[in-house]
Amino acid sequence: MEAHALRARGWTISAIARHVGADRKTVRAYLSGARTPGVRVSSAADPFVGFESYCRIRLHDDPHLWAVTLHDELLELGYVGGYSTFTRALRQRRLRPHCEPCAASRGRDHAIIAHPAGEETQWDWVELPDPPASWNAGPHAHLLVGALSHSGLWRGVLAEAEDLPHLVEAIDAVVARLGGVTRRWRFDRMSTVCTPSGRLSAPFAQVAKHYAVAVDVCPARHGNRKGVVEKANHGVAQRWWRTLAEDVTPAQAQLLLDGRAPSFDGRRRMCDGQPTTVGALAAAEVLRPKPVQAYPAELVVERVVSAQALVSFRGNRYSVPPGLSGATMQVRHRLGAATLSVATASGVVLAVHRRAGDGAGVLVRDAHHVTALETAVLTAFDASGRACKHKTRRPPSDAALAEAARLRGGDIEGTANRVVIDMAAYTAAAAASTNTPPRHVRAVGDNNSNEEEL
Repeated sequence: MEAHALRARGWTISAIARHVGADRKTVRAYLSGARTPGVRVSSAADPFVGFESYCRIRLHDDPHLWAVTLHDELLELGYVGGYSTFTRALRQRRLRPHCEPCAASRGRDHAIIAHPAGEETQWDWVELPDPPASWNAGPHAHLLVGALSHSGLWRGVLAEAEDLPHLVEAIDAVVARLGGVTRRWRFDRMSTVCTPSGRLSAPFAQVAKHYAVAVDVCPARHGNRKGVVEKANHGVAQRWWRTLAEDVTPAQAQLLLDGRAPSFDGRRRMCDGQPTTVGALAAAEVLRPKPVQAYPAELVVERVVSAQALVSFRGNRYSVPPGLSGATMQVRHRLGAATLSVATASGVVLAVHRRAGDGAGVLVRDAHHVTALETAVLTAFDASGRACKHKTRRPPSDAALAEAARLRGGDIEGTANRVVIDMAAYTAAAAASTNTPPRHVRAVGDNNSNEEEL
């Protein structure tokens, strides 16, 4: 302030420097605005400099990419700075493009609901758009997310559909990942859980009885009632699904999700005025162990039989009888059972196999199916069991020669007017004139009225 005041009174930079006891370069930097009072320039190298171009490209391609997701990517690329240093660099360089629709959004009032430890688990389906084409999942992939209301700990499992058997299977897998069962479960108005009026459906009531839990259904148009799992859905979509590669299989995507989910456990929380984390709160929750056996729901999925008489299911292939290539079959598996069956659309069971572990890449074939397939393939060859040889000499047979002789003799059935060329007439005409070639040769047919000049 004093340097600016003296400069305004006409003092030189050297005089101001002698008066305030500072270097002339320092005074000149303050007067020009190159330096800000109270802000020291760090002598350490900025770790963000080498990654600025990558962040600019990523945020240009995806303006709504979370900073924490981008920070995860930079850590894999070798960035050593902390998250707060990283976000400060983004703000100072203004790397995130402006989005007017998001800036104009309006907020609403929210109330925080207290949840006792071990009391409630919130469940929700997440429909993830644009899955990899190799999944054959249609326009959306299905992820079931379960979150502990007290601590905020969440886990998720990919499913092939959202029907009741897949829901039960996914719930059992998520409960195992959470570490146990709470006293109550909260759902929104899923058609597999409740009726349109909000009453619990009879099939899911049996599932709740199996797990010994009480079920709460959110009121209509009150999605914030299960805000814990909704926030988890937001995080999993931005930090896992948004950056998932195109060539990833469902089993690999599940492994990536299981590896990413623990990184959310370090989120900071306040409990009774003391700082803690989501993981610490979850470890203090008392959860009941899940039942040893899963609820015996039966999964039914459709599969197309390959040319090798195989159907695919959960990363493995199972054999069926030959002759069904291209047909659509039903793969049925009762949860908790060690076997699965392959049946036709009408319900006729064609094969029963012992189920292999998901994603094991195992080929399960019945011995009878192998023998039948080999027999069916060999019948396509000749009697010697060898493929046809296209270069073998095979002259016309006796029957073919007899037919050729009949054709040469003029016995062609189905021809109304047959034309026969009399070569004797041609010979006589040639002999009559030794020097002059014959002018006309007549072709005599069966019908005297049908003559042609050659």
